[in-house]
Amino acid sequence: METGNKSNGMKRRDFLRTGAVIATSGMFVALNGTRVSGSSSAKKVKNPVPEIKLHNGIKMPILGFGTNTLTGDVGERCVADAISVGYRLIDTAHIYGNEEAVGAGIKKSGVNQRELFITSKLWVDDSGYEGTKKAFQTTLNKLGLEYLDLYLIHRPRGDVKGSWKAMEELYEAGKIRAIGVSNFEPDQMAELLSYAKIKPVINQIETHVFFQEHIAYEYLKETGVQMQAWSPFAAGRNGIFSNTVLAAIGKKYGKSIAQVCLRWHFQRGIVAIPRSSQKVHMAENLDIFDFKLEKTDMQTIAKLDLNKTQFPEWG
Repeated sequence: METGNKSNGMKRRDFLRTGAVIATSGMFVALNGTRVSGSSSAKKVKNPVPEIKLHNGIKMPILGFGTNTLTGDVGERCVADAISVGYRLIDTAHIYGNEEAVGAGIKKSGVNQRELFITSKLWVDDSGYEGTKKAFQTTLNKLGLEYLDLYLIHRPRGDVKGSWKAMEELYEAGKIRAIGVSNFEPDQMAELLSYAKIKPVINQIETHVFFQEHIAYEYLKETGVQMQAWSPFAAGRNGIFSNTVLAAIGKKYGKSIAQVCLRWHFQRGIVAIPRSSQKVHMAENLDIFDFKLEKTDMQTIAKLDLNKTQFPEWG
């Protein structure tokens, strides 16, 4: 996700008081017998998260926790809370200014790194071969980790070719389990693929019900690169948490608008990383694997596409 965003949308808590159905007991199983992430060491796991296999063979949860704007003590608490309720995919970035807080939250959780999937990102100012090597080590030091599960080029700017070469070497050295990109358009991805020795596993982009990115979606499927949503709720913009269409669909299943949005991503095979500072919302966001949107619901949601970014400041 991009940095520095202060949402001008409505806060979801204003719309979830009567619509949210949060599971506090009972058991859920992954769809189709899918292997799920999680650990018996996390006492409060309620909703196992299915994993997907990336093209290099490693697995990652299809639903994770975003941390942009969650800094300091708040960031540490939120990461620890997220892990305690069942998240295993944690996403951060150098430019978020919270890698130390994320690392502290991981440590506080008591869950071993091997049971987690940690992502961070290289910022534009550090692009290039030498800059990338240095920035990556700084990220590891701040997180207090020995390796990363996923490292992304945050934006397609600067010396992308030099950065990618450095990341390929770090991958081959076992310091990163997978490498990818963020905010790359199809033509920018095609350029990278023209010289990459190792194909990116993921492209993390803005995508949500108002910006469904059909061209990128089809292109990434064709190239075998996993699509990931850095803003699955559009940061509350365009009145997403008061949208009557989404609310009506949610009412049919006894689910909130947030849960409908995340289920929509899941059924499209997109990895989503919602962010929340509220533990109750973290748990709610995980509770999407006990229902399935009907084909007509998916078609209705498709009509909400405005085919334009909700973050024009990052254009």
